[in-house]
Amino acid sequence: MNIKFNQNEDHNKLQLSDLRKRLAVVHKGGGEKRIEKLHSQGKLTARERIDYLLDKNSKQIEIGAFAGDGMYKEHGGCPSGGVVVVIGYIKGRQCIVVANDATVKAGAWFPITGKKNLRAQEIAIENKLPIIYLVDSAGVYLPMQDEIFPDKEHFGRIFRNNAVMSSMGITQIAAVMGSCVAGGAYLPIMSDEAIIVEKTGSIFLAGSYLVKAAIGENIDNETLGGATTHSEISGVTDYHAKDDKEALDTIKNLVNKMGEVDKAGFNRIESKKPAKNPEEIYGHLPASRAEQYDMLEIIERLVDNSEFEEYKKGYGKTILTGYARIDGWAVGIVANQRKVMKNGKGEMQFGGVIYSDSADKATRFIANCNQKKIPLVFLQDVTGFMVGSKSEHGGIIKDGAKMVNAVSNSVVPKFTIVVGNSYGAGNYAMCGKAYDPRLIAAWPSAELAVMSGNSAAKVLLQIETASLKKRGEEITPEKEKELFDKIKSRYDEQISPYYAAARLWTDAVIDPLDTRKWISMGIEAANHAPIEKKFNMGVLQV
Repeated sequence: MNIKFNQNEDHNKLQLSDLRKRLAVVHKGGGEKRIEKLHSQGKLTARERIDYLLDKNSKQIEIGAFAGDGMYKEHGGCPSGGVVVVIGYIKGRQCIVVANDATVKAGAWFPITGKKNLRAQEIAIENKLPIIYLVDSAGVYLPMQDEIFPDKEHFGRIFRNNAVMSSMGITQIAAVMGSCVAGGAYLPIMSDEAIIVEKTGSIFLAGSYLVKAAIGENIDNETLGGATTHSEISGVTDYHAKDDKEALDTIKNLVNKMGEVDKAGFNRIESKKPAKNPEEIYGHLPASRAEQYDMLEIIERLVDNSEFEEYKKGYGKTILTGYARIDGWAVGIVANQRKVMKNGKGEMQFGGVIYSDSADKATRFIANCNQKKIPLVFLQDVTGFMVGSKSEHGGIIKDGAKMVNAVSNSVVPKFTIVVGNSYGAGNYAMCGKAYDPRLIAAWPSAELAVMSGNSAAKVLLQIETASLKKRGEEITPEKEKELFDKIKSRYDEQISPYYAAARLWTDAVIDPLDTRKWISMGIEAANHAPIEKKFNMGVLQV
């Protein structure tokens, strides 16, 4: 291996180390003291509950671990959005588990908490996956109630989704393992079956203090809405558990008796490991997002037996398209090629840029995968569409629109991995979050923004200096550099994969070596939901 390979490897492994450190922090939720307090009440933490519920030594992926990261600092923060969401296996059955983290503001709902819960339900609805709610929440975080209460993507949408999933036959099981108050009380009762834990679980529309204030009645919370009340008097819950573990065992027993479901029928054979060492990805992926590299080297370290059957190999070279298998599943791959190369006319094309011929090729390939019922995998490292008079006169907008149309109307499941750059309209055409990928994850090397930090900083600097000059200020070269560095620093923070993950623009920041697991588990989930629509691209400017 050459020096550049070793330098890349060192850089990417340092980024991976940083990822692991960040995960270790968010996994502690509200911190050790709050974890100890929870244990003193006889309760397990959200993550301990999930670990006990899921099959031992089975695969799992966490959705939104960095949700809320760096946000709400004036309110003390909200690690993982105050809720843990994991796709895993219960008695061999793939499920999605949603567990309130009571170490974070007693499990109260911040705006990002609502968004993350809705994302979990979206995954369940799209893939017809059973969803398990482990409820332990103080309800809406009142200081921010105006950002969580009334809108379509807010708190109330959760219960609307409960009803919709029930009508679709998607199993929902809830265990009330702590507080469940006010509007939140509807979630477990709108699930198919509900379990409540003795002494720690409670359900009521209004707690004892509010009842006293509202109607003058003196009553304690346990009598008002505890396990005995709802198991023996109101009939609100279906099962009474003496502690967290018994409640979780009950869920295991319920899931273990569920019948089989119809499958989508995606093609899968025996899995094979990549023939080329996946760990070499760290050396092939450049340290700088501006450097060129061969995306084919990455693909061959992700796919089974390193076999990639390339489609239209000699045409539209800045996008790679082709068929492969990942963990045995047949997939169609659409990937940005990052090498500078000549097209069929002998003209130079820049890697990572989408040209008219590349967009045309990708559109046709996406249509083929829909025709043959093959899931799509997008590997993003894109700076955008080609600009300039030649591209505009050649119809780049029309060809780009065709690609966006194909991505938008695709009926096979789509999965997106942000490898590097994800800029501007390139993010859209390569199936960014707005285009409904079943799962979207970023590597630590990813950058998501309208344009690169350098380009954006230059544009913003021109605007800023023009404004200062109008006010009569002199802009020296030193002052200009100071302004540029300040603008770029702020912009670079916003293009970080962690900034995107905090806002759920992606589902996770992952180790590149976990990519196969994410795609495999994602296709397995999607296989629970037979395709009911036909692929139709509507009206096109041909």
